[in-house]
Amino acid sequence: MLRRRPASRRAERTLAATGALALLTAAAVTGLTPASSSASSHREAPLIAGDPRADNTDVYAFTSPDKPDTVTLVANWLPFQEPNGGPNFYPFAEDARYNIKIDADGNGKPDTTYTWEFTDHVRDDADQFLYNTGVVKSVNDETLNFRQTYSLKVTDSSGTTKTLLKDAPVAPSNVGKASMPDYASLREEAVVPLPGGGTTFAGQASDPFFLDLRIFDLLYGGDLSETGHNTLAGYNINTLAVQVPKSTLALKGDAKRNPVIGVWSTTDRRGADVTGADGKDSEDAKATGARGARAKDGNTDEWRQVSRLGNPLVNEVVVPLKFKDAFNALSPEKDATVTPVVDKVKDPMVPKLIEGIYKVPAPATPRNDLVEIFLTGICKECGPIKADLNSQRLNQDVDKSAVVPAEMLRLNMAVPPAAKPNRLGVLGKDLAGFPNGRRLNDDVVDIEIQALEGAAQTGKIVPALAAGDAVDTPYREPGDTFPYVALPNTAAVNQADSLHPDGGVGAGLGGLASGDGFPVAPVTALGGGALLAVAGVLALRRRRGTGQA
Repeated sequence: MLRRRPASRRAERTLAATGALALLTAAAVTGLTPASSSASSHREAPLIAGDPRADNTDVYAFTSPDKPDTVTLVANWLPFQEPNGGPNFYPFAEDARYNIKIDADGNGKPDTTYTWEFTDHVRDDADQFLYNTGVVKSVNDETLNFRQTYSLKVTDSSGTTKTLLKDAPVAPSNVGKASMPDYASLREEAVVPLPGGGTTFAGQASDPFFLDLRIFDLLYGGDLSETGHNTLAGYNINTLAVQVPKSTLALKGDAKRNPVIGVWSTTDRRGADVTGADGKDSEDAKATGARGARAKDGNTDEWRQVSRLGNPLVNEVVVPLKFKDAFNALSPEKDATVTPVVDKVKDPMVPKLIEGIYKVPAPATPRNDLVEIFLTGICKECGPIKADLNSQRLNQDVDKSAVVPAEMLRLNMAVPPAAKPNRLGVLGKDLAGFPNGRRLNDDVVDIEIQALEGAAQTGKIVPALAAGDAVDTPYREPGDTFPYVALPNTAAVNQADSLHPDGGVGAGLGGLASGDGFPVAPVTALGGGALLAVAGVLALRRRRGTGQA
């Protein structure tokens, strides 16, 4: 399928660049306008588009290539971060809970939930407007005027919660080379060990998602030769990642007998509902049962789910506009009960659009192969794809009568990392890639377009669409060790084009510093007014391949 939103984050990126306004307009027409004090806004859906810090954009799950006895889970939030967007830059929200959830038994409910909650710390808010007041050499440096810490908790299937970390450091937004000349060392300080084994990370990264977003301009204007521009090049994202032993996530703690897990991420806010402008449940909320999120006693202090992401691009390009907001509030165990959404999985819109524009025949419906890919996992008894890959039905200790169709990213942890990963994952004969989990280099846009066109049924790539969107790798290559995501960019996005892939200016607006770390903020008279002149900004031509924008 395709991906993200301007009208949502998944649509975030996708619709965000070209269709946020269109989605919001459609939302107003259908009564899905943000209600006062009870709206969420993810870019893959109309309401979440206005709440980027709650907008979870991508989920990745893979066996750690350098530690194959562990699994790594990565989730991203707050899309389209222009690196030079100071002076406040891009913190996580204090008034939200960020979750990565794991279902081990296939009932669509989390058996393990990791929850991050953040706290802001400001050293001087009375006499400073800067994010940092000099060169930052550590996450606790006094020159870092604004910083964040977090608590990390884990909750099991019975609801028992354990605090794993308190006051753990968040890697700051990368202000630029003048302010943070050794950003890699700052991030290393934010890679924190977990008690009992494992590692976690919270901080900024170069957005690993890649695609040509002009797909929303009538599929590249009806001319596939006009593809090839990575619309997300140069943007950053906020990342949460955790790496733990496989036994930590497996059913009954036995990853050999029960290797398949389902993964998704969510964001919770207090008092947010999927409602119409009149404060009543919107029609899509009624249709999906999402109205159950509202407290019956009217309590606005309860946590409510406002964003959700499992497989990439599902809410963006499979779920109809009318149901996008409600889908964000829904728990996976209810997915199979939402007839309008299931119908669009079985009879998707994208193949019809491709047939209308490029004359590539749409596969016959119902598309039970897509039900298998997105709702049940792939197994011989699950549907028409006759292979055992990543359905929880393959777990030996699972109660098959309790397994339900549910949209989540499924990973078979028994599949070892590929020696030579193929960007097309399973379609490229690489069983360690999407849709068996998702790695940072998996080309999910090309994979999902091929799947929508029937490649999973035939086992063959559709020749007319073999080139996909001609964007085959992330803007920054992932690293070889946890947290794997590339260091955040610092160049202005409007300079990160095909002629200048690393941009021009390598510093942000948050810190003013001289070479010795002393803060500099000269005041210059201009046109009868006073302007703060940014000192210490380096006009640097940055080299590609440094791992930092």
